Amino acid sequence: MLVRRQFLASVVAAFTVSAAEADQGWTSYLGDEGRTHYSTLAQITPANVHTLVPAWTYRAGEVKPGQTTELQCNPLVVGRVMYVTLPGAKLIALEAASGREVWRFDPVADAAARGEARPRAELVTNRSRGVTFWSQHEERRVLHTAGHFLFALDPSTGRPIPSFGDGGRVDFNLGLDRDPTKMALHSSTTPGALFENLYFLSIRTNEGPGPSAPGHIRAFDVRTGKVVWTFRTIPWPGEFGHDTWPPEAWRYAGGANCWAGMAVDPVRGLLFVPTGSPTYDYWGGNRAGQNLFGNTLLCLDARTGRRRWHFQITHHDIWDRDLPAPPTLLTLRRDGREIPAVAQVTKSGHVFVFHRETGEALFPIEEAAVPSSDLPGEQAWPTQPLPLKPAPFARQTITAADLTTRTPAAHRAALDQFARLRPSVPYLPPSREGTLLVPGLDGGAEWGGAAADPEGVLYVNASDMAWILPMIEATARGSAYDFGRNTYTLYCAGCHGLDRTGNVPQGIPSLVELAARMPRAEVLGRLQEGKGSMPAFSFLAKAQREEVADFLLGLSRPRNAKSAPPSGASGAPAGYFEVPYVRAGGGRWLDDEGYPNVKPPWGTLNAIDLNTGEYRWRVPLGEYPELSAQGVPITGSDNYGGPVVTASGLVFIAATRDEKLRAFDARTGRPLWQASLPAAGFATPSTYSVDGRQFLVIACGGGKLGARSDDALVAFALPIPPGAAEGKPPTSP
Repeated sequence: MLVRRQFLASVVAAFTVSAAEADQGWTSYLGDEGRTHYSTLAQITPANVHTLVPAWTYRAGEVKPGQTTELQCNPLVVGRVMYVTLPGAKLIALEAASGREVWRFDPVADAAARGEARPRAELVTNRSRGVTFWSQHEERRVLHTAGHFLFALDPSTGRPIPSFGDGGRVDFNLGLDRDPTKMALHSSTTPGALFENLYFLSIRTNEGPGPSAPGHIRAFDVRTGKVVWTFRTIPWPGEFGHDTWPPEAWRYAGGANCWAGMAVDPVRGLLFVPTGSPTYDYWGGNRAGQNLFGNTLLCLDARTGRRRWHFQITHHDIWDRDLPAPPTLLTLRRDGREIPAVAQVTKSGHVFVFHRETGEALFPIEEAAVPSSDLPGEQAWPTQPLPLKPAPFARQTITAADLTTRTPAAHRAALDQFARLRPSVPYLPPSREGTLLVPGLDGGAEWGGAAADPEGVLYVNASDMAWILPMIEATARGSAYDFGRNTYTLYCAGCHGLDRTGNVPQGIPSLVELAARMPRAEVLGRLQEGKGSMPAFSFLAKAQREEVADFLLGLSRPRNAKSAPPSGASGAPAGYFEVPYVRAGGGRWLDDEGYPNVKPPWGTLNAIDLNTGEYRWRVPLGEYPELSAQGVPITGSDNYGGPVVTASGLVFIAATRDEKLRAFDARTGRPLWQASLPAAGFATPSTYSVDGRQFLVIACGGGKLGARSDDALVAFALPIPPGAAEGKPPTSP
């Protein structure tokens, strides 16, 4: 039986999303609760896909000229209505056939209507990948997150449902056994998962040295908003895994959270949870041990939260190797048997495949010895698990032979820098010299995840580039560093760099000459409240924020002071948050003209038969148009967003910096069609049918990799025959 139909049958049995809505629409994030990215629709085929045309375009009008925002939404379509999140966490409903706006929900306006003087940054996030739609009997609601609030909205009006939580919303900062005012970041950017009347929340936490929320996995009652069960990913005394941490870490350690989204097997009542790294991302001397359940694929009983099985994919993570995407549920076939499987793609470019019910690895996994760290205080774990099959879908090492030959000058410069960096070895720890990390911090695989068809073929896109991971000492060694500089180094240099130049192509602004652009009061406000992807630093004492502001504005004076733990970090040992080494800048390893310092491909799309572990095909994904114009073969590029695969044998994907949406033949990888977009589609498409016409929609937000920002959605469909009535299905050629 088709994988998607297995899910649809179970979902329709439990909920009143009709069979037609489920089969013709896109009623769950990434297609279904198994996150297969698969559609049974087949009107658009390899034979006619080249005739696709824009059916409608919608622009929200939220992006100002020069503003950097991101629109990463995977739209839901239920019946004739589409639900889309905008930059800033607004939610809109559109007519799916025309793109006409029906209603709009603004969490900031909702707070104002409640009479709250809540800071805008507390309710707004620059990244939102969609919403969750639930229905049972006559009840229907949309679950939407903004800041640290979970809203339940009426799908027909966009208004909060009063019976849910506090007048339609729940503050999920509460119930974490921590002081919310001391947590640097706690929000949700990825839609939650559903099972029966339970909603499983995905959360994003601070990943820097400062205080962070713990990564509790929580199930909320969809009707009331009350917490039904909690699974603690940083185990408490007496819980399994507690001995893999320092004894008191449960009181103060953070992270080990699921930000990427979860998958549900509704037939078996199983919840699959991929977790991220514990904090701090790059130095873990204050959390010695294996650190369960960080970087782990967890299988939980969906009704109770009880652990069924787990597999830790990175031990004691110091490379920010979060599990970056929801796992994919699919059915494999071996020796005439059907096997319920779960596949997890990783930033390191691997696919781990397990039996859904038992956790048995379906391909051999080796616990390989890896290098130790030479940073004082760090205790890197001596081994890491590496699947022996399938082969990695991104390069694992770099030698001198892999360096760019784009121009002789670029090659010479790359060789010179390569000689000064730590060599590219899998799981080589961060270093003062700068460790060459492949794939980079964003993968390999990223949050777009993988698609799967009923034949057991996994389709995954990957970035295939090198990054540099440099570490510097963070604490003062005398009067050469004043307090503000030390605090900046500890909490800000990882993104903005030690020289404060930022990374403008990645949306991280330069802070050089900040005084000419921003008054002191505004700088202090940003540090207090955060903005966009910048977290709030409200956990720092007021005097510390003032020191940072004065340092950035050139107002501070040298003083003999040493970095101190954030104010109010109760429960942590003295100096816990004062890590001795922090990441300072680095990022993508690029040449002077902004091209990767390694040979192409720089991005790929891969088809892997998970029945056998063998690749069916691998093709470059994306291009640099200016290089193509010079006769350079297609290079591929960094990419964000995932693929969609259809029953007709098509793989649709945008994801690339070149502002294209593409279709590939699922059997061969042959490119069949491409279309230009208003901005880069760093999102996963959705496909659906209204009035017998199949549409493909993509959010065009840009905002990453130096791409311009927009807030457009474009829907494509086959042309309506000349003279045909509106709504009449197209005819296939």
